[in-house]
Amino acid sequence: MPQPNDLDPYTDPRSFYGSELRRLREAGGHSQEQLGERVFCSGAYIGQLEGATRRPQLDLSKMLDGVLGSGEHLQRLCRLARKSKVAEYFADAADLQQRATAISQFGSMLVPGLLQTEGYARALTCGAHPFAAQSVIEGHVSTRMERAELLDSPTAPVFWVIVHEAMLRVPVGGRAVMHGQLTHLLKAAHARPHVVLQVMPFSAGPHPFLNTNVSLMDFTDEPPVVYTEGSYTGQLVEEPALVAQFRSAYDLARAAALSPEASLALIESAAKDYTTHDHHT
Repeated sequence: MPQPNDLDPYTDPRSFYGSELRRLREAGGHSQEQLGERVFCSGAYIGQLEGATRRPQLDLSKMLDGVLGSGEHLQRLCRLARKSKVAEYFADAADLQQRATAISQFGSMLVPGLLQTEGYARALTCGAHPFAAQSVIEGHVSTRMERAELLDSPTAPVFWVIVHEAMLRVPVGGRAVMHGQLTHLLKAAHARPHVVLQVMPFSAGPHPFLNTNVSLMDFTDEPPVVYTEGSYTGQLVEEPALVAQFRSAYDLARAAALSPEASLALIESAAKDYTTHDHHT
């Protein structure tokens, strides 16, 4: 993790926020732990803000301004630092993905974003934003493709994915798009040893993640977090007891899913279905 003293505050708005927070904290004679206690977070979290490894939150910035006597200075900087290409509700999770050493994800109906093809992502985006201009659609698709580059980076996380069999049967974008998407999944699993795919079959019945998309993220020097997402909304979960509950549920889902080998065979069979005849759910 970059240390505050090593940061160039003018690199980006988040670095400037971190630099200003450190300046104000030291001017007020607070340690990171002392300041954290005043605003109901850990000293380690204050350190992450100062090191520009976490995106600042507006409500926390308001409390920091109050404790540090800085008016609305940090709140204004926070608004700049929180600008993102992705949806606001997903921005913090997208940022955390870049630092994760392992991501364990469950997709109930859709292919996870990091493994989507351009055609599949475009079809999903058009469905989610039916009245958006084409330029807006293409902007969303471009951003998603940029995020997918994470899996090819030198610091790519271990990416363990469980998708429900229903994902294979929903013809997003039509037969050609689905064939391309499922073929892409097969190539990703074969070409990247850090990508593991499993399919939760219909025969597995109900389970805790049946109606939601879940990502568990682990880090080298930070506590694990969970991100859950639904239509037009998402939430980060950092409470240790809840994170542990999600992890236990994910372990059960992993045990109930098909083995990686059987999963790839099922995906390959579904891909062939999209090339041979009209697909019916």
